[in-house]
Amino acid sequence: MRHIFSFFSLIFLFTTISCTSEQEKNLVKNVTEFEKMLKTAQPGDSIVLANGIWLDSELLFEAEGTAEKPITLTVEEKGKVTLEGNSNLRIAGDHLIVSGLVFKNGYTPTNAVISFRKNREEMANNSRLTECVIDNFNNPERQVQDYWVTIYGKNNRIDHNHISGKKNLGVTMIVGLDTKDSRANNHQIDHNYFGPRPTYGNNGGETLRIGTSHHALENSNTLVESNYFDRTNGEHEIISNKSCQNIFKYNTFFECTGTLTMRHGNETLVDGNVFIGNGKPSTGGVRVINETQTVVNNYHYGLTGYRFRGAFVMMNGVPNSPPNRYVPVIDSKVNNNTFVNCNNILFGAGSDAERSQAPRTSEFSENIIYNDNKKDIFTIDDDISGITFNDNILGKNSETSITSGFINADIKLEKNEQGFLIPTSNKIKTQIAISPKVATKENTGTTWYSKADNSIALNSGNNIKVEAGINTLYEIVKKSEPGDIIELEEGGTYLLTKAVKINHPLTFKTSGKIKATILFERMMAFEIQNGGSLFLENITFDGAKSPDYAGNSVISTSKNSMTENYKLFIDKCEFKDLIVNHSFDVLRVSKGTFADTISIQNSTFKNITGSIAALDKETDDIGAYNVEYFLMKNNSITELQGAALRLYRGGKDESTFGPFLEIDHNVFDKVGHGKKNKYKSAISLYGVQETDIKNNIFKDSKAIDMYLVVGEPIVKVQNNALNNSEKLIVSGDQKYFVSNQWNLTPKFSDESRYTLSADSPLKGKATDGSDLGIITQ
Repeated sequence: MRHIFSFFSLIFLFTTISCTSEQEKNLVKNVTEFEKMLKTAQPGDSIVLANGIWLDSELLFEAEGTAEKPITLTVEEKGKVTLEGNSNLRIAGDHLIVSGLVFKNGYTPTNAVISFRKNREEMANNSRLTECVIDNFNNPERQVQDYWVTIYGKNNRIDHNHISGKKNLGVTMIVGLDTKDSRANNHQIDHNYFGPRPTYGNNGGETLRIGTSHHALENSNTLVESNYFDRTNGEHEIISNKSCQNIFKYNTFFECTGTLTMRHGNETLVDGNVFIGNGKPSTGGVRVINETQTVVNNYHYGLTGYRFRGAFVMMNGVPNSPPNRYVPVIDSKVNNNTFVNCNNILFGAGSDAERSQAPRTSEFSENIIYNDNKKDIFTIDDDISGITFNDNILGKNSETSITSGFINADIKLEKNEQGFLIPTSNKIKTQIAISPKVATKENTGTTWYSKADNSIALNSGNNIKVEAGINTLYEIVKKSEPGDIIELEEGGTYLLTKAVKINHPLTFKTSGKIKATILFERMMAFEIQNGGSLFLENITFDGAKSPDYAGNSVISTSKNSMTENYKLFIDKCEFKDLIVNHSFDVLRVSKGTFADTISIQNSTFKNITGSIAALDKETDDIGAYNVEYFLMKNNSITELQGAALRLYRGGKDESTFGPFLEIDHNVFDKVGHGKKNKYKSAISLYGVQETDIKNNIFKDSKAIDMYLVVGEPIVKVQNNALNNSEKLIVSGDQKYFVSNQWNLTPKFSDESRYTLSADSPLKGKATDGSDLGIITQ
């Protein structure tokens, strides 16, 4: 027995030594050695990148393998070879395999990190990209476009890759059809982990796009199967399908704010996918446009998005539409899908003067819709006579205005072995099943590269006490760690002769009841830089020491573009005497910066020559803006010369959701009267998508000036008191307004929101007959 064991041990040892020596023979340590070995590579050969950092390495992997003996580009040890700085990879030839590469700490100097072609004529075919990583490999200029993976040629497989953290402009992964040899490609994209992509705040933040409007009627024949999309929130279209005959199966969309969108192209199959919203805002499912689309066997849970990002959306189209607009929905089927606690299903979405063609010869059948709280989740925006409804099942307390094709059933929810809540009822003919092939976080991506969220939250670090004095805050920040809480002395005075650079999440707070005071001699006290977020609590900011310049601010963002979204929270603070010169703002941002959240609560603002928040720097009118969620609550604003809030989102692009605005329980006293206030208003809003202004008092103040642009914005203005103040001014696209007067739908939505509509104008009056100056329900 001992001899048998020794024999097999020797075989194992010999094999290991043989493999090791083979790897060492093929090992290359720099780009020059790589290129030299590539010239002699034969079918079946491997080229192995040595462990270490490959800085500024642009690799062209061009070779000819065979189906039986592909040529492989791999690494000495997975996870120990990183391409950094200005690095990228091009693949060209046949039967090639790329495995184990990691791109991080840099960005591509060209338009792609990994491309399946050398140029438009020389592409990769029958090749594979597997177990590679692209992690936060972002151009430092937010608005410079690049792609991370561009797929051309035919019969390529992209599988088990980890692709996470894209923050600059550009689609994460594209399938290109711009040459004949890349069409009808039969690519397979499977088992990839697409990690979090933050809200971009503009068009161009898709995670996957197949084709373009220029080639919308070409067949791509791409299979997208068993991929995990983890909070890929870049823009409205998580996946943008822009070609024909593609298949999307068994993919999971986890808390993604957007939809799988059939934007262009026909004959798409969406089958067996899972959409998990968990009640997060703007989470969506599938949006159908174009002809002969099939949506079957998909599971949707906790999706809250509305309009174009509903749990399911069937769009209106443009009659005789060119491929790059909205081709009407024709001959499409939506069958055997499950919706659990989803808020919105829409038919005829986007109906307007241009998109006037309702869906035709289509079907919505054998779907199950269950909701614990909302009775009617259906929105009908146009004629639905072209849609056949059959054998759909609603929960016993649900209802719909659709007159046929629905029955109510006593539905129970039972958790299956995969952890999904499955509706059960004796009226459900076929048991709902989630395919075992559905993507999970564990069965996608690589096994050796972590999917852990490494972001550090505000208020999660150590408490650090700092003495009052000159630049003590500046010095302590240089020693701080992300998430730290810096405690100021009660009643202490802190003078800054240098602006404090905030490049990671930090909190500043006074530890006692009497606020500490911060004075500053530079044009700003705090500058939020890339990677920074800021929480200010119980502090007084005094402008007495500020320089005599126009355009000072207490807080600013970096003048340079920021790829990282930031957060700003202000609570129980005082801002006073910001009057040394005109246009002295509390917060002033720069172009190319974006906040996920700005929250200003329980604070006082007095004697200020500028604005509280100047968020109006994205004026190119391309759909860009500076903040997603803005909250102002329980504040007192007195003698503010500028508009308290300047918030701008220009253009008519419908790819973004925000901004979302809530202004609640504030007092505005003598606001907006300054000679330098070019907006001539107390609050200036342009293109805000969801507005909630309620329970505020306006005394001796200018108007709220609201200009609505795109996206059927939701507006709620109620219970606001005007005392010697100007009335609300509303203007905008003629779709919504006539002679600067509101066209409000006479019926409130379930959430008591005013929704703009082209129908039933209530000119100059609210529904209770009151003037527009005070709108109440």
